[in-house]
Amino acid sequence: MAIEIRATLRNAKGTGASRRLRRAGKVPGIIYGAHKDAVNVEFDHKELFLEFRHEAFHASILTLNVEGNKESVLLRDYQMHPVRNTLQHIDFQRVSATEKIHVKVPLHFVNADTCPGVKLNGGIPAHILTEADISCLPKDLPEFIEVDMGNLNIGQSIHLSEIKLPSGVEFVQLSHGNDAAVASVAKTRGSSSADEESSAAPAAEAPAAEG
Repeated sequence: MAIEIRATLRNAKGTGASRRLRRAGKVPGIIYGAHKDAVNVEFDHKELFLEFRHEAFHASILTLNVEGNKESVLLRDYQMHPVRNTLQHIDFQRVSATEKIHVKVPLHFVNADTCPGVKLNGGIPAHILTEADISCLPKDLPEFIEVDMGNLNIGQSIHLSEIKLPSGVEFVQLSHGNDAAVASVAKTRGSSSADEESSAAPAAEAPAAEG
């Protein structure tokens, strides 16, 4: 999903200038990185917010068009109004095709409802992480990472090391020796694990003691 956003150069700086921009339906922002000077820009709030609402906007290489000059960037930070749910400020980082980037990407969970722990034993799927920090070149950046829960039973979890990643992509936590749990199947009051069922079966079949 290719996303292009438009901006214009912003000369006025300071709190007062930013407040006037917001009243005029604009969003102040900044572009930095790639060994270039930081540039102050402004966006049309309505146009920017339409793209901002998409999940891909937060974990994709974006094309930023500043008065005809296009650059590849990543969303790095933003501030929202605490009440109005409007963008107050936004930061973008330039990316280089030859330098690895660190980005948080969303996790998409599949087969949770059909895994043995849920379908057969009445457990509840639990998402421990909803996003993960990855490292890759810009060309290899995925919009999301799929987590297959299809083999989980009650009490079991899937860790970062068990997730299949696209070529050229690695989990930052794993490179630091942290194989974090990503999802699990939790037991409920009425659920039972496969181990409990197998241990309960011989007891039920045992003959009553003769008096």
